[in-house]
Amino acid sequence: MQTKQELRKICDDSTERIEAGNCTIDDAFTLLNNPDILFSLADKLRKKTAGDKVTYVINRNINFTNMCIGTCKFCAFKKEEGYVMPISEILEKTKEAAKINATEVCIQGGLLPDWDVFNYCNILENIKNEFPDMHIHAFSPMEVYHASQNSNMSYKETISNLKRSGLGSMPGTAAEILVDRVREKICPDKLTAHEWIDVIKTAHNSGIPTTATIMYGHIETLQERIEHIMLIRDIQKKTGGFTEFVPLPFMPSNNILGMGKRVSRGIEDLKLHALARVILYPSVRNIQASWVKLGRELAQSALTCGANDLGGTLMEEQISKSAGSTSGEYMAPSEFEILIKQMNRLPQQRDTLYRHIDVA
Repeated sequence: MQTKQELRKICDDSTERIEAGNCTIDDAFTLLNNPDILFSLADKLRKKTAGDKVTYVINRNINFTNMCIGTCKFCAFKKEEGYVMPISEILEKTKEAAKINATEVCIQGGLLPDWDVFNYCNILENIKNEFPDMHIHAFSPMEVYHASQNSNMSYKETISNLKRSGLGSMPGTAAEILVDRVREKICPDKLTAHEWIDVIKTAHNSGIPTTATIMYGHIETLQERIEHIMLIRDIQKKTGGFTEFVPLPFMPSNNILGMGKRVSRGIEDLKLHALARVILYPSVRNIQASWVKLGRELAQSALTCGANDLGGTLMEEQISKSAGSTSGEYMAPSEFEILIKQMNRLPQQRDTLYRHIDVA
């Protein structure tokens, strides 16, 4: 058994590597076994990177269809007989978002069998024609892959068409765990880890920034979580295209993967957020705590464990809700301000690309 002095020396060596941006797998495990040191270091790196401002964005989610040819075992959103939202409804929802000074609409949906790139472009073009100043954050790597396959286009051609039609940035969802052992079991028909990376790198190299995500807490090992985060770090060092990293805890209700599972939110969630800050330092500046997935109180706690962003107002949120989230679908800017001030931090409205917005 290691003495306290020996343990302190190991942690000091890890901290030195981490502050140089070179956290190793061994360093990550050392810190996971010493959560007090992990949380303290993550908070220190958060302050060094982002200061005491905690950001949020006024946005709206628009899930344009819940029909899907996918077979993801964690999905509770898909319906065999669902809806496909007409353009008029998408525009009406965007109009409602504009009325509350939203700067972003986030658009994702299921995979419709006959949709190609021009269907996706049609959504973008209609929104841009009506709301030219609205940033469109849309279409996961899986949707880009699907559009590419159905259009007989390369990823580059597909993304170029989307960009010309008004795409501003992409959500880095569909990542789940970027290890094919896991993907083969939880989403066997989804794009592979390598294909996800190819789509993301192509987006970055085409001038389309993205977020990065991890969906954790199902069948993955701790090592696979660490490998996933390190893969995000490696991509960021090459492209610089990630705006943020968003840990998304698995929601077990109403899906095959969660059958029989009970998940309690708490210390493991905080350790994952802290670990993300530590591994990704200094390459990824923003670590987001999802209030929808974590709940308000735990998201607040994550602000002391490396997180510096609380995400968006959303206005409506269907995917997490269908999988058992009880945190609500909308958080008003005033609520963000209160939650942040309760943690003795400074609220800061931002846009999708983390540019600060001054509020009169």
